[in-house]
Amino acid sequence: MDLLKGKKALVTGSSRGIGFEIAKTFLANGAEVWGMCTHESKNKALLEQTASENGTAFHEFYADAGNADVLTAAVKEVLAASGGFDVLVNNAGITRDGLSFRMKKEDWDSVLAVNLTSAFLVCQIVSNDMIHKKSGSIINMSSIVGLHGNGGQVNYSASKGGLIAFSKSLAKEVGGRGVRVNCIAPGFIETDMTSVLKEEYRKAMEATIPLKRAGKAEEVANAALFLASDLSVYVTGQVIGVDGGMGC
Repeated sequence: MDLLKGKKALVTGSSRGIGFEIAKTFLANGAEVWGMCTHESKNKALLEQTASENGTAFHEFYADAGNADVLTAAVKEVLAASGGFDVLVNNAGITRDGLSFRMKKEDWDSVLAVNLTSAFLVCQIVSNDMIHKKSGSIINMSSIVGLHGNGGQVNYSASKGGLIAFSKSLAKEVGGRGVRVNCIAPGFIETDMTSVLKEEYRKAMEATIPLKRAGKAEEVANAALFLASDLSVYVTGQVIGVDGGMGC
């Protein structure tokens, strides 16, 4: 398929997991992709190969999403080099789990900085360019816990819930200029983060899911593909759950 042929996309947190699958899916559909990560990724060569096979290009660049100055400078540089983006995916995220009454302030601050503030900063830069072009799709990666909360993750839940409110507000600001803003809220997805969980916990989680299995990163990427493409030109301000029914 060539759903994104001729489009340019920026994907943060592209080195692994959901971000990697989104970058790969976009490339397979003809997009030219700029992927942001903190350092050279082990999947860089694979994404470059996917790009070559589909007649496009993959560019990896590096920035710490938790460092506002470094992040801002890097995104401004690639925006200028690319000539502007048609699609932005804010996927960079971290966890620093712990019960609220024991949580260190630095664990709260770091999660909010990477998961929420970085999205605000990147959107501020990229959406400004999209507004002038009167076209663009912004996709912010939230989570089911941003909708329903989760014990031991007050910082992560707050960041993901904040991202939903931010996205809905931004959608109202930029919609009149042809820019769409949506969220994806994954549920229990097979990633590096979940691979370290004990088997009994995994089985217990899967038993609570109506579809009775964990999701796959490529299934989240397919939702991102829909929102990035012209198939969703009348969709904005929405939260699409990719959770096997957990949020029912």
